[in-house]
Amino acid sequence: MHPNFENTATAFQLKTDSELERAYFLFRLIANEPLVKIGTAVTNFALKAHLPIEGLVRATVFDHFCGGVNEKDCLPIIDKMYEKGVCSILDYSVEGKEVEDQFDFALSKTLEVLNFVKEKDAIPFAVFKPTGFGRFELYEKVSAGKALNTEESKAWERILNRYDQVCKKAHDLEVALLIDAEESWMQVAADDIALDMMRKYNTKKTIVYNTLQMYRWDRMDYLKEIHGIAKSEGFKIGLKVVRGAYMEKENERAEEMGYKSPICPSKKATDENFDAAITFMMEHLDVLSIFAGTHNEESCLKLITQMEEKGLKPNEEHIWFGQLYGMSDHITYNLTAEGFNAAKYVPYGPVKDVMPYLIRRAEENTSVAGQTTRELSLLQKEKKRRKLDL
Repeated sequence: MHPNFENTATAFQLKTDSELERAYFLFRLIANEPLVKIGTAVTNFALKAHLPIEGLVRATVFDHFCGGVNEKDCLPIIDKMYEKGVCSILDYSVEGKEVEDQFDFALSKTLEVLNFVKEKDAIPFAVFKPTGFGRFELYEKVSAGKALNTEESKAWERILNRYDQVCKKAHDLEVALLIDAEESWMQVAADDIALDMMRKYNTKKTIVYNTLQMYRWDRMDYLKEIHGIAKSEGFKIGLKVVRGAYMEKENERAEEMGYKSPICPSKKATDENFDAAITFMMEHLDVLSIFAGTHNEESCLKLITQMEEKGLKPNEEHIWFGQLYGMSDHITYNLTAEGFNAAKYVPYGPVKDVMPYLIRRAEENTSVAGQTTRELSLLQKEKKRRKLDL
């Protein structure tokens, strides 16, 4: 039952030789930090100046890390992965739109994806970001306990209404829904809404999932707290457990404003925190459902060992593994080869609008020690196996 993460034949079975070469080329670029910074700046400038580089971006970075420009565009990839047992989570990855009609558009997109998901076994979850449904500043203000003026109160009501529409529809269609986490200083408000949605729509089964970023040292306490609430009030909790993606930003802000950083003091502390959360959740599967969003092989193996110790089947419905499309194929495909539930987050959207997401991915890869090196060594191993290095 233990997957072999070294099996590159399984990991890259869907990649053609040229796609394998492209992946190797991209990760080599990403491994070179100054190059990432230069590439990012040039790409941003070119897109803002409307220079014709969209085709180039599309053929390289975009096609490696994204499913397409719209849902239909993603279908061939979704179907191909599903043949190998890998599910997809369509993630409309357009960031930083701060106007009401854009929030309504994000809402209609999410509702549309829910319909789409209902039709496709290959897509077991829908997903959205809190700031897709409302202004960051509002979440921030509510999180800090500040009073809202009339205008802001109306906008906040609209945010709550968007959440409720999406969660109700997910509940009615019986489709699970993941809510992403963002920066700590807006997260209190987002967490509170997510908990209310679980209270309302997770009475029979787990529909709504919130996200726990375990690079925050306070998340274990929060996990225990909401578990207690759910147990006493009789509802279920779904959680996507991740390490987190805003570390530099979090530390900088804490230093600038003179408060204690919400981030664990070290990578080791973060890893221990992540594993502690999973272990706690495994003890309480009657209430808690796990979506382990991780590119860390160790964490995956620890969770698998715990499943075995509890005599759970690989496809236990309350336990999912998730990785990003274009990364860690050696984890995803080797997991599904052994019958585990695993899904790829498949970002999509217009090329220029998805660029901030892609840039964050590249920067994240550069800052996560070992991630890029690991990808490169596995790609190289597969190139050798296919005799592409001769």
